[in-house]
Amino acid sequence: MTTQQIVLAARPKGLPVSNDFRMMQAEVPTIKAGEILLKGMYYSVDPYMRGRMNDAKSYVAPFEIDKPLNGGAIAKVLESKSELYKPGDVVMGHFPWQREFIATEKETKKIDADLAPPSYYLGVLGMPGLTAYFGLMHIGKPKVGETVVVSGAAGAVGIVVGQIAKIQGCHVVGIAGSDEKTKLMTTEFGFDEAINYKTTPDMNKAIAAACPKGVNVYFDNVGGEISDAVIKNIAFHARIPLCGQIALYNSTEPPMGPRLQPMLLTRSALMQGFIINDFKDLFPEGIQQLAQWVKAGKLKTTETIEHGFENLPKALLGLFKGDNIGKMIVAA
Repeated sequence: MTTQQIVLAARPKGLPVSNDFRMMQAEVPTIKAGEILLKGMYYSVDPYMRGRMNDAKSYVAPFEIDKPLNGGAIAKVLESKSELYKPGDVVMGHFPWQREFIATEKETKKIDADLAPPSYYLGVLGMPGLTAYFGLMHIGKPKVGETVVVSGAAGAVGIVVGQIAKIQGCHVVGIAGSDEKTKLMTTEFGFDEAINYKTTPDMNKAIAAACPKGVNVYFDNVGGEISDAVIKNIAFHARIPLCGQIALYNSTEPPMGPRLQPMLLTRSALMQGFIINDFKDLFPEGIQQLAQWVKAGKLKTTETIEHGFENLPKALLGLFKGDNIGKMIVAA
């Protein structure tokens, strides 16, 4: 059979554009023993994918030119030569941007669609939820009464971080880029305060006003000038889980900014970068806890769903314009 796939047509310089992607036809071979034929249902787009579009050494290999991009996805089993799966089963894994594809048993995991909608396994019960959980709980180590600030707070990771911090008894301040997002954070997701960085003339003063005792935990999803302002307001023994730097991903020149080391030094603060696979041995613990909070109504989620497999590039580019609230997903 033949199918459609989306490949990387060119390596972007700065902000990616639609011409950096191309739709192609591909052959799907006959499945062998231990393999399953899958049809994509939901595809995840995530900020880290921008780094993989560069030909640069990192913690994950770059995408190849004229080869399909890949990422987290949910798929339905069409045909199986595996004893573990039958047609109709729904699985998750790291799959190519392709409508139909073959995977092995080791590359897939069956999901419980009765526990939560399938798309949740790409968000609150998937990589973003686990990133929020382990970054906050294992690096941030929030304590009751502390102040937690989250940048990129209306994104897939940030929304979960803020809610977990509230569950831990913290005062939570979120930073996002629109009034719609800041209102949603305080009215739907329990944040105590929210700051629209696009309409705030002095972020340093705004953070100081929202955090009069200083920032005990800063969950950094964005970097850039927003993080410069937050770190100026860190408290003694603050912890800074360094999760993402989306403000800098499309920079064509090395960014210049304040030297942070004196503030970290004089306030005995910890800044620790991490990627989710640092905690892969603990994933069962994280998924179990996140699922319990979701089931109990303590942890809510929201999704921005783009419909149509062909719109995967559009959805990815939308992340860098702030088009999403919560997890950005493409429904095939």
